[in-house]
Amino acid sequence: MPKAQLDALLKDKAALTKVLTYHVVPGKGDGRRREGRQGEEQLQGSGLTVSTTGGVMVDKAKVVKTDIHASNGV
Repeated sequence: MPKAQLDALLKDKAALTKVLTYHVVPGKGDGRRREGRQGEEQLQGSGLTVSTTGGVMVDKAKVVKTDIHASNGV
């Protein structure tokens, strides 16, 4: 992301919240337990599909590293 775009996003709390919550799915579960689930909803409200054909995919995006455990979730 270009610096100017990032700076603008950091100044716009509503836009930043939308971007960040797009990348969070509520609940606990690793990639294997989410396989094949369709219409799973992110905090932002959109739906997504998880598959493991040819690696873990979320919609059409390839996940490069799965199941990173942290104190606030996976």
